[in-house]
Amino acid sequence: MDFAFDARTEELRDRLLAFMDEHVYPAEPVAHEQRQALADPWGTPAIVPELKAEARRRGLWNLFLPDAEYGAGLTNLQYAPLAEITGRSPHLAPTALNCAAPDTGNMEVLAQFGSEEQRKQWLEPLLAGEIRSAFAMTEPEVASSDATNIRTLIRRDGDDYVISGRKWYISGAMNPDCAVFIVMGKTDPDGTDPRRQQSMVLVPRDTPGVTVRRAMRVYGYEDHAHGGHAEVIFDDVRVPAGHLVGEEGGGFAIAQARLGPGRIHHCMRLIGMAERAIELMCRRAVSRTAFGRPIAQQGVVQNWIADARVTVEQLRLLVLKTAWLMDTVGNRGAHTEIQAIKIATPRAVAGIIDSAVQLHGAGGVSQDFPLAELWAAARTLRLADGPDEVHQRSLARRELKKYV
Repeated sequence: MDFAFDARTEELRDRLLAFMDEHVYPAEPVAHEQRQALADPWGTPAIVPELKAEARRRGLWNLFLPDAEYGAGLTNLQYAPLAEITGRSPHLAPTALNCAAPDTGNMEVLAQFGSEEQRKQWLEPLLAGEIRSAFAMTEPEVASSDATNIRTLIRRDGDDYVISGRKWYISGAMNPDCAVFIVMGKTDPDGTDPRRQQSMVLVPRDTPGVTVRRAMRVYGYEDHAHGGHAEVIFDDVRVPAGHLVGEEGGGFAIAQARLGPGRIHHCMRLIGMAERAIELMCRRAVSRTAFGRPIAQQGVVQNWIADARVTVEQLRLLVLKTAWLMDTVGNRGAHTEIQAIKIATPRAVAGIIDSAVQLHGAGGVSQDFPLAELWAAARTLRLADGPDEVHQRSLARRELKKYV
């Protein structure tokens, strides 16, 4: 395993670091102010299209897609240090580079499983940043950590599918630019194989019967960067049969293919979030005095900073190993490592951010620093793409199997 950056990664990294310093960090307060003035609270601040145009001009666009036909053609190992940098401003930088969830996962699904017509109608405008999208899987009435529990029904009726169900925490659904949902439901609810009961269909947002009922908050935040999270009702929603993604019964497998890259992308960005927290912690520590000496001289603060640095270095190595395995032996071969980083990274990074909040005192929980919002994002990622306990259960079973 050689984790040295190759020439292309170094070049893109230099470009991205300059873009962050010159455009993204200065845009953070501007985007916040512009959002406050919007007539539609879910609208897009004017600075965001400007950032997107500049990112495209600099060749920093669709970096997440390994398929060179649609994206930058980077490997997971090449993309990891770039995604980490965007994680330092997770509510602005990924969007500016057209590398924000849930669009990234949806584009991967369409690129891998979509028909030629589906790719032309939905993938191309997503790649161009002209529209946004949502992924409708989680449901409020069942334990969605077990995807076989899904109750939404997708019924074949002649040349159409009819969808009925209720979803929530559907990322991207509040954004007025959201044009399409990828909806997961059951086409064969009585099938003998619980992992072949589900399918995915494309549902245009303006289809009759689709109701975006309300926005769902995350620790009190609206999470505008991802287009919000919504409760959505599908009331006998009718779409053409050609909107089926892949094959009937393939929904579970498609979901797993989608979530693997999504999990590592989250972990890459989480490391960047931790680096931002460490930077803020150090700057605060050397600039404040308590009880007659700089806070930086307090032993407990030094312990927080040292432990944070050790933790980040460990996490980065594990993420890079996982990226390397995904590139060399595929997602299935990297299954254990994907689960390991999904368990370890959000938990540890939330702890680092929590220490930074503590060091900032009241400022740490305020809107004057990004720490409270970073903590909410990191803590939420212990649930997104499968809660810790599901991954622990699966990983433990794989370990125990060696001894049975």
